[in-house]
Amino acid sequence: MRSGVIAQKVGMSRVFTDAGDHVPVTVLKIDGCQVVAHKTQDKNGYMALQLGIGRAKVKNVGKAERERFARAEVEPKLKLAEFPVVEDTFLPVGAEITADHFVPGQFVDVTGTTLGKGFAGPMKRWNFGGLRATHGVSLSHRSHGSTGGRQDPGKTFKNKKMAGHMGVDRVTTLNLRVVQTDVERGLVLVEGAVPGAAGGWIFIRDAVKKALPKDVPMPGKFRVKDAVVAAESNQEG
Repeated sequence: MRSGVIAQKVGMSRVFTDAGDHVPVTVLKIDGCQVVAHKTQDKNGYMALQLGIGRAKVKNVGKAERERFARAEVEPKLKLAEFPVVEDTFLPVGAEITADHFVPGQFVDVTGTTLGKGFAGPMKRWNFGGLRATHGVSLSHRSHGSTGGRQDPGKTFKNKKMAGHMGVDRVTTLNLRVVQTDVERGLVLVEGAVPGAAGGWIFIRDAVKKALPKDVPMPGKFRVKDAVVAAESNQEG
């Protein structure tokens, strides 16, 4: 299990194939995504890598956090996230993961926060059909109708689909294909749409329901002090 990465959604574009077909892609930017800390079984009870991305203003970072970033020799990060790994896929603290951590053709799972839609009715929020257009229905054609409560059970059950706040949900889209990578600009182009608004933080990891290609670098592709390091262990396996 390799580490995932934190990226920033740039927007959507398209890529043309040699046959002239166009593939809709979402552009994700990996800029300064570094390993901040190790979570180990002995100390924390689980194994994971803590990654950070973006530059946070020092005045907005607490003293304890500043000292932690200083010990790791990493600038204060704006966004932090943890990715579970196994023992032989740990990356060194301070390593900056590059865009060629993923290879074209492999599948990834992408997690983001969906757009906020505000207060929405049941037809928009849950795709309800609505009430009848005529014959006894007045001024409530787009309502959800009965919520199911009479004397028995005498209440509306929890999680009943009703009108309410829509969006701003954490959503994971599975099995998106990596179309291209640009190491110099730190771009990863994945086929299809990705949850979230442009500028939002996106988490990318290897697809859990698809096999990894044989040419995927293990434990990953990263840069340490301006030197690109590619670990080639377990390539035959």
